Amino acid sequence: MTEETGHEDHEHHPHESTAVRSTAPQSGYTGREIVVGVVVALVGLAVTFGVPLAVLLLAPWP
Repeated sequence: MTEETGHEDHEHHPHESTAVRSTAPQSGYTGREIVVGVVVALVGLAVTFGVPLAVLLLAPWP
């Protein structure tokens, strides 16, 4: 058996230019992105709480 520990022939993690990558904490948000985020949050809250409340309030009582 041969021991295959040499990694000279390839790289597991190629080094990319840092200018290509962007992550949220380092990059700013535009006004449009903020509005889209707020709308998505409001729709999520409406579905999470509004639908069950509507079903509860509009369901006929026995």
